[in-house]
Amino acid sequence: MYFNKVEICGVNTAKLKVLKEAEKRALLERVRDGDLRAREELISGNLKLVLSVLQRFTGRDENMDDLFQVGCIGLMKAIDNFDIGQNVRLSTYAVPMIIGEIRRYLRDNNAVRVSRSMRDTAYHAMQARERLAAEKQREPTVEEIAAEMQLKKEDVVLALESIVEPISLYEPVYSDGSDTIFVMDQIGDRHNEESWINEMSLRQSMQALNPREKRILHMRFMKGKTQMEVAQEIGISQAQVSRLEKGAIARIKGDL
Repeated sequence: MYFNKVEICGVNTAKLKVLKEAEKRALLERVRDGDLRAREELISGNLKLVLSVLQRFTGRDENMDDLFQVGCIGLMKAIDNFDIGQNVRLSTYAVPMIIGEIRRYLRDNNAVRVSRSMRDTAYHAMQARERLAAEKQREPTVEEIAAEMQLKKEDVVLALESIVEPISLYEPVYSDGSDTIFVMDQIGDRHNEESWINEMSLRQSMQALNPREKRILHMRFMKGKTQMEVAQEIGISQAQVSRLEKGAIARIKGDL
């Protein structure tokens, strides 16, 4: 399959239905009640989302039909695990799931082969991390994961590192059409505290910001929190945090 063609895996992409948010919400309600037809309709109505994610994997020596099918598995997992009680769009939740599924497939089929036992250890470590995170309501340490698995910390670290594919800090993670969240946006910054405190001109510029913008910048650059952590604490989406952060920084730069 190539993107200038109409069909992928026998699916005519020109005729794919695109669901409205209200339609998605209604179908998700039915899926929660066990309606399999609603699940199929929801999957079909989000196939263009899978196609949009596939575009970031072009240029690889991979069969795009295979990647599309893998991406569909990620979409189905997102639908099956989506919590309709959260104030989050399905697409916001599904995109990282689709990307993760495709990345796992590419790792498992990488030319640099990792031993089966090493890969199994890594996957068991990820499962242990999920169990501990649910139990402790926080991200577990490597020591805790190793203790859970009754393995040495070094063995756990080595296994997890063996399946990690390097990515660019500027690789997009999610876009809602107007604002894009990059990998670097999800990394805390703990190195700029001194400059933010000592620069009087910067303090004066910040005084012109509204309270929410000040709070976001304080949490991001003074406390070193990620955008996701800020979003959870304030009660808005990560895309909104990214938009407010970029707008506030742009105004500060203009003042300086």
